[in-house]
Amino acid sequence: MAALVLTRNMQLAKHHGSGVVGVLCLRGYAAAAEDAPRPLKTTNPAAMKRGTGGRSSFNGIVATVFGATGFVGRYVCNKLGKSGSQMILPYRGEDSEVIRLKVTGDLGQVLFHFYNLEDSASIRNAVKHSNVVINLVGRDFETKNFKFKDVNVTGAERIARICREAGVERLIHLSSLNVEANPKTLYVKGGSEWLRSKYEGELRVRDAFPNATIIRPADIYGSEDRFLRYYAHIWRRQFRSMPLWYKGERTVKQPVYVTDVAQAIINAAKDPDTAGRIYQAVGPKRYQLSELVDWFHRLMRKDQKRWGYQRYDMRWDPTFLMKAKLTSFICPGAPIGGLHPERIEREGITDKVLPGVPTLEDLGVQLTTMEQQVPWELRPYRAALYYDAELGEFETPEPPKTIEAREELRLFA
Repeated sequence: MAALVLTRNMQLAKHHGSGVVGVLCLRGYAAAAEDAPRPLKTTNPAAMKRGTGGRSSFNGIVATVFGATGFVGRYVCNKLGKSGSQMILPYRGEDSEVIRLKVTGDLGQVLFHFYNLEDSASIRNAVKHSNVVINLVGRDFETKNFKFKDVNVTGAERIARICREAGVERLIHLSSLNVEANPKTLYVKGGSEWLRSKYEGELRVRDAFPNATIIRPADIYGSEDRFLRYYAHIWRRQFRSMPLWYKGERTVKQPVYVTDVAQAIINAAKDPDTAGRIYQAVGPKRYQLSELVDWFHRLMRKDQKRWGYQRYDMRWDPTFLMKAKLTSFICPGAPIGGLHPERIEREGITDKVLPGVPTLEDLGVQLTTMEQQVPWELRPYRAALYYDAELGEFETPEPPKTIEAREELRLFA
């Protein structure tokens, strides 16, 4: 090969009347023939950033999102894809549930991986190429295959431990507000097992991955949620009446919009200063549960004046409690309307925002108020949905009253 190159170069030199060209070409081809392939300086994907940070760019984040097919997971994947992140989405069961997330990122940026929460090898394969892991796996009710401890404690610990062994830089774990070792008992004996398992899961995650970022959300609302639609479902009511613990007047809630929670997760993944910290994901306002539920029914045009709606104290209606137990027994895999004893227990607990613990605003999130979003979310649940109302025929529903700190203190005095 070198002889052929030399001969060709000599012919070129004669043609041009100079031997300089031949010498330069000879040296160039010889160097190209002898040099080995240029080695990469690093195989870290974060060092291979390309583009300006949009959807068709690569921002250096390779994120494995456990629980991507869930309510919060879909919003998180959408925001990751918009910012140019590569996603590895573990799934179980049918791939038809996860394939819709293919369009959240650009071509080649969304990858799927089958896994089982009890199989360490499949989890390790899902995280070994990632520098960020987000654990959104959760279960609102127990099934014959997965109990609260299996998902919220053992599974969370397993993911955290494998992430540490694989050298993952950031782990973000979604927990819950109001978690504690001994939840107060309202209806279910011993208190909420779900909150207890979430608390234990936090401790296990911190032990396995000390720099994990933990986010504790209140009730999350949004499209396809399990908060607004829970109270809008016919099975949650008794005919046209709504049973609530103490009529909902001794429960204070601070719901948060799902997009705000998703944005907080993305901001935490990009900010190294959030490592090892806990954030409370709550909305900007606090309301009595009675005010919220009444407002929901006003928005759905199912108020007392037109529809016969009313609230009453659930404690004096044993038939509703039996209905919740029966629903959980007959439909253990997917309770009708999300109604089960554990859900009733949690809905009566007041949201506690701990002082000194940062919130979503500390992550740079501009919070959405319920008054901005909820009317649009509940529009499909209006009574006589297809009735073509005249302009101004229905008055604008009065928004819910917020509760001030002084009033809340008097309420629980």
